[in-house]
Amino acid sequence: MSSFLVQRTTVINASPDKIHPLINDFREWRTWSPWEGADPDLSRTYTGPSSGVGASYAWSGNRKAGAGSMTITDSKPGQIVVIDLVFTKPFKAKNVTTFTIDPGANGSEITWSMTGENNLFFTLLGKIFPMDKVVGKDFDKGLAQLKARAEGQATSS
Repeated sequence: MSSFLVQRTTVINASPDKIHPLINDFREWRTWSPWEGADPDLSRTYTGPSSGVGASYAWSGNRKAGAGSMTITDSKPGQIVVIDLVFTKPFKAKNVTTFTIDPGANGSEITWSMTGENNLFFTLLGKIFPMDKVVGKDFDKGLAQLKARAEGQATSS
C-alpha cells in the first residue's frame, strides 16, 4: 500500500476567528463545499454537537456524490480542524482531512490537506489518475468558495 497527500493553500482576507466556524460546523459546509452540487437530493444527517470535536456528518447520494461520513476529531478555535473522513460508496476508504489556519499580514493562510493509504487498486489507478489531480481541483474550488464566503461574512459583520 502507498500513502498519499493532497494539499492546497489559499489566503483569505478575514481573521481566523471568522474562518474557523465555517469549517468547524458541518452545516456551514453547504455554503462552500465543492461537492454540494453533486446531488440536489443528497441525504444529510448531523449527529453529536453542532460543531467542534465529536460533530459528525453523514451523506448519501447519487453515484457522483457517493456516501460516507465525517467526524471532527480535533478543533482549536482559529487554528485547526481535523476530520476523520470515511467513504462507503462508490468505494471504501478512510482518510484524515486537516484544515490549518495561520494568521498573516495579508489575511489568514488556509491549508486544506488530506492523507490516506491507497489499497492495491487505487495504487494502480493512481498511476493513471493521481489522487492530487483527482481531488486537488475540488480542494481549489472549495477554498475559493470558502474564501468568498469568509470575505463576504467579514465585510458584512
